Amino acid sequence: MKLYGYFRSSAAFRVRIALNLKNFAYKQIPVHLRRGEQSKEPFLALNPQGLVPALEDAGRLLTQSLAIIEYLEETRPIPPLLPPDPAGRARVRALALAVACDIHPLNNLRVLNYLKGPLALTAAQETAWYRHWIKTGFDAFEKMLADPAPGAFCHGSRPTLADICLVPQVFNAQRYYSADEMKAWPRIGAVFIACMALPAFDLAQPSNQPDAEA
Repeated sequence: MKLYGYFRSSAAFRVRIALNLKNFAYKQIPVHLRRGEQSKEPFLALNPQGLVPALEDAGRLLTQSLAIIEYLEETRPIPPLLPPDPAGRARVRALALAVACDIHPLNNLRVLNYLKGPLALTAAQETAWYRHWIKTGFDAFEKMLADPAPGAFCHGSRPTLADICLVPQVFNAQRYYSADEMKAWPRIGAVFIACMALPAFDLAQPSNQPDAEA
């Protein structure tokens, strides 16, 4: 397997966690987003969207982090990333999508570049934008974690797709929110601590990647 990604990409971070949890061996191929490598050949020949991650497996090229993770789940179902019951799977997917569809897209690099570039927002305005959408999303996610009451993770006693999506978003939020401010979401904080105690999450974090920068 070859994983095309960027050390700070939240979506690539998700896939790294899933690959680690599933014990897949994979080779990382860095695509430097800050240098625009995702918008140039040869990467565009692999993924016309110009987005990471992309996963190459047995001659197939897979894109979109959640689709890739579902593929990993279906090809190696143990350990599972989704609960066994339909209601549980629906809850986990709802939590995952709350991050992947409602928080992350508003704050990813290409959106921030558009805000700073064509729309000419100041650095302060960009920060206000980022903080607003993190707060809106995390306020809701915090309440979603309370009903039904979870275990140590987002849903029960083992990490699921929901945790895989949440942890990278917490890393991003920590760049814009102080440690004291992050205490506003204690359930999120507790899940984050539980996840980062696992090697699969720790090994996947940005600072541990071969293309990590100071």
